[in-house]
Amino acid sequence: MPTVKSPALKPLLQSPQLPTYVREMQSYLDEESQQKREAFYDWITPDIKAEFINGEIVVQSPAKKWHTDASMNLSVLLSTYVELHNLGFVAAETVLNSLTRNDYLPDICFFGREKTATIEPEQMKYLAPDFIVEILSPSTADVDRNLKAVDYAAHEVAEYWLVDPEQGTVEQYLLQDERYKLHLKINTGFLSSAAIQGFTIPVEAVFDSKLKNRVLAQLLAAAPAQGETLNG
Repeated sequence: MPTVKSPALKPLLQSPQLPTYVREMQSYLDEESQQKREAFYDWITPDIKAEFINGEIVVQSPAKKWHTDASMNLSVLLSTYVELHNLGFVAAETVLNSLTRNDYLPDICFFGREKTATIEPEQMKYLAPDFIVEILSPSTADVDRNLKAVDYAAHEVAEYWLVDPEQGTVEQYLLQDERYKLHLKINTGFLSSAAIQGFTIPVEAVFDSKLKNRVLAQLLAAAPAQGETLNG
């Protein structure tokens, strides 16, 4: 018998109704993809913040200030560092990640040089990035920790950060054996990215705009000479 990775499928494989289940599931997925998802693409505009998750449109609610502050602080530091070292492309809340079944608007995502080279100026839908940050809120924490974590891992997003602005913590997850493993959870000290070479910041800079500005000045002061990049 062929190897099955998912334990959830094993009982279905033993059922004589397996062909019927497969047809029903395929019919459901076809309807979801060809009707609901296409309708979502026709409806969404750059001014609408919404995601398509398991066949449903999920409109994002307005964020609290500590959420937007954390997102802004971290995205500024990431985008500045990545641009200075010519490492790829960072986007915040604007890039629709179109995965196999679902479409997400991560708070922050990073595409390395290889993936960035494939992005066209008029592009509106993107494949899975190399690194994603989600800022937790009470309404999204469960989805961020579970459904999205499973989906991002399945699409080989190498690194995933969960930022909790209320607790002032960052959880760093690294992809290992097709799943995320918690590498670090901190509220003080330094945090280094595995996917973005050389990017290290004090975690407090994510939540403190004044500290973010000092770190930003340090990044700019240490910028490589024009034309230089990390590893060429």
